[in-house]
Amino acid sequence: MTDPSAELDRLENRTFDEIAVGEGATLVRTLKRQDIELFALVSGDTNPSHIDDNYARSSAVGEVVAHGMLSGAMISALLGTQFPGPGTLYVSQALNFHLPVRVGDTLTVRLVCLEKRAERKHLLIGCEVSNQEGAVVVDGQAVVAAPTEKLSIARSSLPEVTINDKQRRYEQVLSLADGMAPVRTAVAHPCDIESLKGALLALQEGLIVPVLVGPEAKIRAVAEQLGADLNGCTLVDTEHSVAAAERAVEMARNGEVQALMKGSLHTDELMSAVVNRATGIRTARRISHVFVCDVPRYPRPLLITDAAINIQPDLDAKVSIVQNAIDLAHAIGIELPKVAILSAVETVNPKIPSTLEAAALCKMADRGQIKGGVLDGPLAFDNAVSPFAARTKGIVSPVAGVADVLVVPDLESGNMLAKQLEYLAGGLLAGVVLGARVPIVLTSRADRAETRSASCAVVKRLVAAHAGGFKA
Repeated sequence: MTDPSAELDRLENRTFDEIAVGEGATLVRTLKRQDIELFALVSGDTNPSHIDDNYARSSAVGEVVAHGMLSGAMISALLGTQFPGPGTLYVSQALNFHLPVRVGDTLTVRLVCLEKRAERKHLLIGCEVSNQEGAVVVDGQAVVAAPTEKLSIARSSLPEVTINDKQRRYEQVLSLADGMAPVRTAVAHPCDIESLKGALLALQEGLIVPVLVGPEAKIRAVAEQLGADLNGCTLVDTEHSVAAAERAVEMARNGEVQALMKGSLHTDELMSAVVNRATGIRTARRISHVFVCDVPRYPRPLLITDAAINIQPDLDAKVSIVQNAIDLAHAIGIELPKVAILSAVETVNPKIPSTLEAAALCKMADRGQIKGGVLDGPLAFDNAVSPFAARTKGIVSPVAGVADVLVVPDLESGNMLAKQLEYLAGGLLAGVVLGARVPIVLTSRADRAETRSASCAVVKRLVAAHAGGFKA
């Protein structure tokens, strides 16, 4: 008995003698944005109607459309792989273009043999491409030299290609805050180029109204280096970075600002002021950090916690860490986040404490002690993000392979994971601290201005989601 899956790995042609007039073949494909971008790269056709959203919005169609010849390439693909298949040579192709093709359209290519020309073993083939509504977008006729020799060959494997359009992904993160009022934000000690540039970029994008807290002379000197003015910003002069952190936190405590943003000071300087029992902005919940990650090869936003605040959290701390991440997931539009509690393995092992804590957290969620998400763990990283890995290991779970949130065992593993995704996988990371009276933009001092601005978009969404105030 023939294995059906084996047929998918081979290309078998139809010879001239085997094909009868009226016979044909079909191919169905749903068009992705990446298909259009790859076609533009290969063809060199960078017409802005195919790749520039801003330009396309002002065009007659109103959105990005596919190249007309992308439909022609699909016709060619069907001719060369199925009908007639390997050994086919193009003689001519005539095409008529009727309707635009958009991202998300499902295209059906239909070929039918209209005429056989025995003298030269040529076929006249009718070609039609229609969309999911049955409307014809392209039609025409092809003349091909059909193969005369029967062939069955292994299908060639192609390299995997990922488009890493960081600017578009950055814009997608910013779109989280569309239609929401800018957040008055105290920026603590923005005394280097990237931290001040990040605050000014967030101002320009309509995300925040910056209150720049720090040595005024230094801030103005950095602005001069940037060639930027400080219109739209309020300056609050302080002596040094510690004083800037304390004053920024005081403003949050008094309700003068809705959020905080780390500038060029050390994290512990800012967080010491935040957690001060007498003058800080703590709540009953444990403070924790969440990275909101856009990773090119992962099909959804990925939240990683905690990779910046809690060094070796115990079970009690992890309850807050998980709940903070779930609340953030809700704020950015993930209605029922799937939370993977990570360890090195996917089974409970008394010798690995993180597996015991993972199991306990899942049971606490079952008992309603953690709300608003679906938890599973322990899960190894591959099982959490790869459906293939989860299936291979026989893991049946609503979380495995499709996680929205990754809860790491400790700060070291989380920090390394997040930075690997950023620097090796091209991820865009927005960093936010939750659990205080106001959300805090907390990024690395090495992060670029765009990362800081993206983090402001997440904070803006958080503030809008908690319009009634954060829990004290």
